[in-house]
Amino acid sequence: MAKMMGPRFKKCRSLGLNVVGHPKAMSRAEKGASVSRDSRKLSEYGLQLLEKQRLRAYYGVLEKQFVRYVNKAFRKSTNPGPILLVSLETRLDNMAYRMGFASSLRQARQMVNHGHFLVNGNKVDRPSYAIQAGDTISLKEKSQSIKMIAENLATLLTPLPYLEVQPEQFKGTLTRQPLREELPIEINEQLIVEFYSR
Repeated sequence: MAKMMGPRFKKCRSLGLNVVGHPKAMSRAEKGASVSRDSRKLSEYGLQLLEKQRLRAYYGVLEKQFVRYVNKAFRKSTNPGPILLVSLETRLDNMAYRMGFASSLRQARQMVNHGHFLVNGNKVDRPSYAIQAGDTISLKEKSQSIKMIAENLATLLTPLPYLEVQPEQFKGTLTRQPLREELPIEINEQLIVEFYSR
């Protein structure tokens, strides 16, 4: 299966934004070892392209798949930006990461691929599976003994407002569709809409 690989911290520094959520991702950039893309003079097109690349990196989505999400958002609404973000946010791999089953999106995607998760009691091994409001993601009984997953769940502080997580039962629910302002990402989606509206 095709996926975004390569050094994560290097990608963060080149994009000028911590898209992996690791506390040390931008440390070298802060020490001056790398120049942030934001400090360079970028054209309007360059800014739009950069924002698109940042969003792709946040969710680890390849270009062809990303374009499909964009096209779907444009078909659904005259304001496609928030719809695009919510559709990416509610992918199964991202939901598993947000619920604390995994310590990173890459780890969550691998766990989904390996068939560790059930959605409403049914096995789903497709990372891009769209989670709907009311859907419950749970860990297969056989997978509940994996020490790494228990440790990940133990470090979950406060779930996002649209998630309800029950770590002791190894499950979580998307209680409702997220609101744009609740998404824990730094993105100007209007720049992305403008990029694809050219």
